[in-house]
Amino acid sequence: MILIKNRIIKIKINQNKIKKSIQTILDHLKYNNFDIGILFTTNATIQQYNNQYRKKNTPTDVLSFPFHTDLKAGKKIKVLNETDKNLGDIIISLERVQKDANELETPFEKHLNRILVHGICHLIGYDHLKDTDYKIMQAKENQLLKLI
Repeated sequence: MILIKNRIIKIKINQNKIKKSIQTILDHLKYNNFDIGILFTTNATIQQYNNQYRKKNTPTDVLSFPFHTDLKAGKKIKVLNETDKNLGDIIISLERVQKDANELETPFEKHLNRILVHGICHLIGYDHLKDTDYKIMQAKENQLLKLI
């Protein structure tokens, strides 16, 4: 199940379209019956989470909280019970996404898709701590973005 909660009213998003995009990605990844939670919020709220979980007292665009914390990029989740069908949760600051889209001169929806895909990649084991990992993750992101 894809659960979306939008706590920011001033920036309009099409939740049905977002759900459809996420489902397309999950189907492609063969995680079509997995759960994922998405929270859209403000800079102030994401800053609190960023400080609490990453010790960085600044707003960011996206935070990912994978359920399978030991999953390696490119590996498949082994489902032993229904609880294992959880990818995790993503928090996105729509204010930050809008600001970044404006600065990049990119349409808001296109940038939001990039941020969603980035968050999903983190949930399935991808990271960008090293340059080699960044390149691998970026390739996966580009592959998934082509689907939506």
